[in-house]
Amino acid sequence: MPDGHGPERLRRALAGHIGLPGVPGLVAVVRRDGETHAVVLGSMAAGGAPMRRDALFRIASLTKPMTAAAALALVEDGTLRLDDPVDELLPELAAPRVLRRPDGPLHDTVPAERAITLRDLLTFRLGTGAVLEPSPIGTALDEAGVAPGPDVSPLPPDTWMKRLGALPLVHQPGERWMYHTGSEVLGVLIARATGRPLADVLRERIFDPLGMHGTGFHIAPGDAPRLVTSYAPDDTGRLVVRDDPRDRPPGFPSGGGGLVATADDVAAFFGAMLDGGGPVLTRALVEPMTSDHLTPAQRAGAEPLPGTSGWGFGVAVETRRSGPAARPGRFGWQGGLGTTAFADPAGDVVGVLCTQVAVWAPGMQRLMADFWNQAGDDLGREPES
Repeated sequence: MPDGHGPERLRRALAGHIGLPGVPGLVAVVRRDGETHAVVLGSMAAGGAPMRRDALFRIASLTKPMTAAAALALVEDGTLRLDDPVDELLPELAAPRVLRRPDGPLHDTVPAERAITLRDLLTFRLGTGAVLEPSPIGTALDEAGVAPGPDVSPLPPDTWMKRLGALPLVHQPGERWMYHTGSEVLGVLIARATGRPLADVLRERIFDPLGMHGTGFHIAPGDAPRLVTSYAPDDTGRLVVRDDPRDRPPGFPSGGGGLVATADDVAAFFGAMLDGGGPVLTRALVEPMTSDHLTPAQRAGAEPLPGTSGWGFGVAVETRRSGPAARPGRFGWQGGLGTTAFADPAGDVVGVLCTQVAVWAPGMQRLMADFWNQAGDDLGREPES
């Protein structure tokens, strides 16, 4: 099927979102029953060249599942173990202190009741992460440069870890789900466990085996025309260009949000996980990766998890049906700079949508809901006559 042509119902559902104040362009890839279709619409930038299927997008938090899979590959070969403490490789997090109250002063702490484990990092229950309410620890994380955000940190990994480890945990290890930081720490752990740069480990363990040749922390020389322009709303809601060239290796390879990829690369990854993990993981590790590990209390108020979702290893997992795109067992996530991906075992469906507009821009959640509903329901197939 030629680039830019896909099931017409899916195309029509997405086409109404093209053009400012919507999105300049998008690539959607959907696989079902062994067939893959793509919809390519709009332009690489507002008023720019036509969108291309091999466009490179900043996939932001869709990095998280790929980092988790790399960690599980190291579990598979015995380099790491899920329930071993991470103290030896991450001494910055050894014997942590924990705030007596999440909103309390930084000096009012108690000892951690146990060590942080790899499983804690994968399930975002290490005890720290995104702090959504004003508090001393939220301010301290931000001032130290280790708070979650849309921009990749400029700090070297060792400096980043030192600053994070100097602050107390917000909750006891294993107690609460807190977004994002577990993936950043996981990336540092992978690099230290292997003695290799995270980029090399991801390439060798995940990207090359799956043919994800457009995925990495920066773009290859000569690929600048394939990198879409990134946009985010300003204080008035008007979309403005983000300064984010990705033309050189980053100082901090972000396991939580640093990758650039094509929509087809993301689909290849989620397709492999849906199919049982080969050739990068065995089904025995994909199953816990794509299963919910949170208690009902941990799911309650766990922003930004949707109310129908739990969390596996680096992915959200639907726990109950709430519509055609949200069947129990569906797993995936979205990237804050305009991407989303899911795999639905019940329907044998993989769906990937890549845009270049931040998800907090007006209309973006509606666009993603239209994509999920269309792709998750019937892949945009025409109704029978």
